[in-house]
Amino acid sequence: MSKYAMVIDINKCSGCYNCTLACKDEHCGHDYPGYSASQPMTGHFWMRLIERERGKYPKVKVAYTPIPCMQCSDAACIKAATDGAVYRREDGIVIIDPVKAKGQKQIVSACPYRAIYWNEELQLPQKCTFCAHLLDEGWKEPRCVELCPTGAIMFGDMEDKNSQVARTFASGEILHPEYELKDSVVYLNLPKKFIAGTLAYSDTDECAGNVLVTLSSVSQQQTAMTDNFGDFDFEGLADNIEYTVTIEAQGYKTRILKTKTITDVYLGVIKLAR
Repeated sequence: MSKYAMVIDINKCSGCYNCTLACKDEHCGHDYPGYSASQPMTGHFWMRLIERERGKYPKVKVAYTPIPCMQCSDAACIKAATDGAVYRREDGIVIIDPVKAKGQKQIVSACPYRAIYWNEELQLPQKCTFCAHLLDEGWKEPRCVELCPTGAIMFGDMEDKNSQVARTFASGEILHPEYELKDSVVYLNLPKKFIAGTLAYSDTDECAGNVLVTLSSVSQQQTAMTDNFGDFDFEGLADNIEYTVTIEAQGYKTRILKTKTITDVYLGVIKLAR
């Protein structure tokens, strides 16, 4: 028996919304008895895309996080439903029965990810099904995966140890581990804090390229070289940690700066003096 899972690589997501559009193309105006009723054209986002701006001008980054139903092994929606209206299949997909769930609005509020939506017209809670109706017909992946142009969304069978999903799932992160729901969707490269800056020579006012920058804390140390524009960037840093930034350029005084990753940090233009 298959055990389906999904791995989403944030670094590859360009925010094109193809996944959202593919979901609507498959589910809006189409009933799949036993799987789902038609998704409304507006108000539902079974594959929701969260856009997060990081840093501040002139060093701003944008990360996009697609959020489907997490197909949890310990799903809160199953516990909230009555009469078996929500159940988990042997392959791990959580299904809201489009007949039994009618009128059970409490199922919507049970999901801490807010991945379940209320269909006011049908009086029905609805969500992503991993396109279970297609998988049961022999499809290898849901429509959102099929239409992702960058390969950011990976899908497969955890029982197939040679599948990309099986190989990468263990290295992924759960979006909200504090919920303790045993998600079947994990993420690669979830955005963490960054420290960045720009170096320039004070005597020539030119960009300081190819300069060694060392970032250190109590528990780690890493280095980077500035690019031709004098920029350096350290990514994937933990929250609320004190860091020391040491800048060493031949013929110029060493600069030492201290900062803390309460937020993403841009140190601005740092002038190097002889």
